[in-house]
Amino acid sequence: MYEGLEIVSSGKLLHVKVTGKLTKDAYQTLVPEVDQLIQEHGKLRLLFEMHDFHGWTAGALWEDVKFDLKHWKDIERLAIVGESKWQEGMALFCKPFTSATVKYFDHADVAQAQSWIAES
Repeated sequence: MYEGLEIVSSGKLLHVKVTGKLTKDAYQTLVPEVDQLIQEHGKLRLLFEMHDFHGWTAGALWEDVKFDLKHWKDIERLAIVGESKWQEGMALFCKPFTSATVKYFDHADVAQAQSWIAES
């Protein structure tokens, strides 16, 4: 398992915490988990939390593109929690690749992100 990835799921809520640089190995851990949750619960709500995050390797970036294309209709709500302006920009960048409602939160507001992702 990729060390910079932590996945916690509860029903249709999926909380993914990432640190460092995401690699292709991280997606080999994440994708089966997402696929299983979609099978069990339908559309998911995803909280993507970044701490000391440095982006993707080239292989991981390709895996991310494939993931986005495969699951663009399967994510209902996406909360992105980050620590920097470029991470905030990620929320805007990913909107065309998903039908989800996407919202960015600063790392200090992670509790607010958790509330938003869980609300009806």
